[in-house]
Amino acid sequence: MIGHSEKAAQFLKDENRADWHDQTLWMVRQKRDRAAWSVPEWEDLREEASQIKNHALSNLDNYLLQFEEKVIGNGATIHWASDAQEFNDLILRIIQKNGAKKIVKSKSMLTEECGLNPFLEKNGLEVVDTDLGERIIQFRNEPPSHIVLPAIHLKKEEIGELFEEKLKTAKGNSDPQYLTAAARSHLREKFLAADVAITGVNFAIADTGTVVVCTNEGNADMGVHAAKIQIHCMGIEKIIPGTNELAVFTRMLARSATGQPITTYTSHYREPKAGGQMHVVIVDNGRSKLLGNETYRNSLKCIRCGACMNTCPVYRRSGGHSYNYVIPGPIGSILGPDSDINKFKDLPFVSTLCGSCTNVCPVKINIHDLLYDWRQEISEKKLLPLSKRYLMKITGIVLAHNTVYNLSGKVARWAIRNLSGELIYHRINVWGRERELPEVPRESFKQWYRKNTLERRSVNEQG
Repeated sequence: MIGHSEKAAQFLKDENRADWHDQTLWMVRQKRDRAAWSVPEWEDLREEASQIKNHALSNLDNYLLQFEEKVIGNGATIHWASDAQEFNDLILRIIQKNGAKKIVKSKSMLTEECGLNPFLEKNGLEVVDTDLGERIIQFRNEPPSHIVLPAIHLKKEEIGELFEEKLKTAKGNSDPQYLTAAARSHLREKFLAADVAITGVNFAIADTGTVVVCTNEGNADMGVHAAKIQIHCMGIEKIIPGTNELAVFTRMLARSATGQPITTYTSHYREPKAGGQMHVVIVDNGRSKLLGNETYRNSLKCIRCGACMNTCPVYRRSGGHSYNYVIPGPIGSILGPDSDINKFKDLPFVSTLCGSCTNVCPVKINIHDLLYDWRQEISEKKLLPLSKRYLMKITGIVLAHNTVYNLSGKVARWAIRNLSGELIYHRINVWGRERELPEVPRESFKQWYRKNTLERRSVNEQG
């Protein structure tokens, strides 16, 4: 599999796109900041949200059973799936049992994680993603590059060409309003013809058996109201105790994601409509294992706002597809190795550890600490390339011995001044391809500090 660095290099070949991607996401980050600063108690809300998640995860068994009891009491049907295959098979059985053929689906990272769309399509079913960004990337047959802004890597001109091919829009017209109207007309037909509506779940309220779905386009509502059968898919970590706790998260979700005060639609689904069916599917797929891991358990708090991606300097400059995992960015770099450490062992190193992701996380996940922890684990399990392992071992010896450190610094300064072309700018060192070293000083910082400290002392003594 092509790693992050190779895919990032491909993305960076288009310098204009990389700059635009970087600036656009930073603009979203700035909107988030303004929205957060408008709430005087923002940091108190972050702490409260974090503690609510701590409490819910620590009592997950009780809350899940309470939720199940309430869902059944509301007249809906609840299902449990241990892994992605069981989840996909379960969804297929519900659809086939009702003789359905056409499905509309709102945004759901869980269904992306489990590969639901290709699975249903292989079984002869039509699945239409109804979130505009998701529909765009579905047309392109590619995964989302962002969990909130799935088509953020594309420009309006590219979408205009895509719609010209798929929706027969006017040639050369890339006006966003025109393209949105064309998509709305196209999707309305799909809503009216659908037999089943599938949604993700943002929050599941234990004491009422309600699932809450947050969208800006109303597409989840359109699907659920039009189709006879509604299926809501959620991971076990989506549970929160009650509506009082929900109020905390609804104040934070949209502000963190897009800088809005609240999502345009915050829909509560509790019972099936007259003559219809409501199914709630609860999925584990490795979450119980993560819950039992004291080191990485905190990552289950994630409410999928995408704030860590919008602020991350690496994600902004490398694009979401470079991560290979279904959830990109800093939080995906924690979740990926947990799902398959060998496949995603490079992701924890795709970070500067600047801590900006941790600073913006609305539920106070210590993201950069967890990335560092993964680095240690991957290193201890000897999963790093042999060359890197030896270099790190040598570096450890150098850093552990003062005399060796001083000598190596002196040799390195001389070599960079006199042999930089041979040492740095060659095919093996990929870092050297894109970087120019600053001018090398004649003395080390320790030498400079010692000299200046002595000079100051001499001046003070003379004074």
